[in-house]
Amino acid sequence: MRNIALRIEYDGTDFVGSQWQTNGRSVQGALEAAWQQLTGERRRMTLAGRTDAGVHARGQVANVRTDTHHSLATIVRGLNGILPEDIGILAAWEVPEEFHARYSAVRREYRYVIDNGRTPSPLLRRHAAYVPRRLDVAAMDAAVRQVIGTHDFAPLSDGPQEGSTVRVCYDARCTRVEVWGQPLVLIDIAANAFLRHMVRNLVGTLIQVGEGRIDAAGFAAVLTGADRRARVLAPAHGLYLMAVRYPGDNSGTADEPAAPVGVTETRMQL
Repeated sequence: MRNIALRIEYDGTDFVGSQWQTNGRSVQGALEAAWQQLTGERRRMTLAGRTDAGVHARGQVANVRTDTHHSLATIVRGLNGILPEDIGILAAWEVPEEFHARYSAVRREYRYVIDNGRTPSPLLRRHAAYVPRRLDVAAMDAAVRQVIGTHDFAPLSDGPQEGSTVRVCYDARCTRVEVWGQPLVLIDIAANAFLRHMVRNLVGTLIQVGEGRIDAAGFAAVLTGADRRARVLAPAHGLYLMAVRYPGDNSGTADEPAAPVGVTETRMQL
């Protein structure tokens, strides 16, 4: 039996989330239906990260164990010919039997996009959260760097969690760019794993810093759980799962990597 990994991009607007659910369209459900149509197999897809309704992905990863003899190129081409237009397969590659898209991952990278123009861009309404007040990006960048390192992120999580709430944050930054002349604020964060709503709560609180409602010390108080009043959940549609990384993920080729390699993004890309 083969173990095949897929790198997936999707627009989360019309999905109830990445995981299979009974109350609407899910990314996993669409993938499994397309896989059955292509191969004749009913297989369970394992996803690297769970994304909420409305959250997008540029570098979601899934793996599936299969008996199909289809080539990797046929799998990519065939799935893309079957899947709906709001989901696509960017790459497929063979992985070891023990590879697990979720548990083998060592790093996940998210980006949050804020439309910070004087008027909201209609073209970005599904893909960036609108904040009308001009944000102090330097203050936001200084504040968000406090999360780098090993911390207990329970104050930024919602609902029950599996196991420890301690996570290792490798990078966190905030920058301003322009797309089509519209000013955007990008918040990038990378960690070994994330808690439920961790990024959205972090971003919502960070926006309070950018608007001058709280300072860096106030942001730190939210992080430690000393003050939950300033914690705000940012809208889902501004969030993107950009990449999932695995040990040795730089060893593959562009077309069929040995392990998933996140697409190199410039600051201008969403």
